[in-house]
Amino acid sequence: MISNVVNPFADPSVAARYEDWYAGSGLDADVLEKRLLVKLVAQFPDARTALEVGCGTGHFTRWLAERGLKVVGLDSSWPMLLEARRLVSPACVRGDALALPFAEHSVDLVVLITTLEFVENPVRALEEAVRVGRQGLILGVLNSRSVLGLRYRASGKSLWRAAHFISVGELKRLVMQAAKARLRSVQWRTTLWPIPRLPDLPVPWGGFIGLALQLADEKQERSYDRYFSEGQPLPASPGTRVAGH
Repeated sequence: MISNVVNPFADPSVAARYEDWYAGSGLDADVLEKRLLVKLVAQFPDARTALEVGCGTGHFTRWLAERGLKVVGLDSSWPMLLEARRLVSPACVRGDALALPFAEHSVDLVVLITTLEFVENPVRALEEAVRVGRQGLILGVLNSRSVLGLRYRASGKSLWRAAHFISVGELKRLVMQAAKARLRSVQWRTTLWPIPRLPDLPVPWGGFIGLALQLADEKQERSYDRYFSEGQPLPASPGTRVAGH
């Protein structure tokens, strides 16, 4: 959806059919994913603005706008962006997840839903999201350690052959590596279980992982630098130490 190297979404036929999934076989999954995402968005009650990186046809961009956020979507695929425009999505621009055309701390939330699976450098994409984000990040990824992830990979469809599915542990490591001293807290849950309608749970085997990363402000970031250099427990995370110390 984002990378020019791994971008099956540049195919106009994929873009034209993309929204059909949400209205058909993916309807239940969409409901469950959004139910989880609502909980993550609620972690940022003061957020007013958002950037969705990898907006595609604007499906989640429109949903975020419906929740009262002023949203801009970004994608590298012209066919997907044209479809977003046809569906009357909020403002969507063409750009690269690895070099976001936005200033530091310019939006409250940066949102990436099924985007990291398709970028060539997930850490770089997250670093850019952290740079642009003021309050935090909301991530949604397909879980490599789930029945759904195994099913998608076994399907042989070209869309999923291009994807790199991510486990909860890997996602947490990527987030820590990208956020560095700005990491304030991380909360995650998973949904999309083999049993229909099972609620989202804080266990690492659901098909869809939702993660909220709260970022420290600039003043906190400067004060945290000392803890990262000295390996002391982080003030926002009592009893935990920075990985590697």
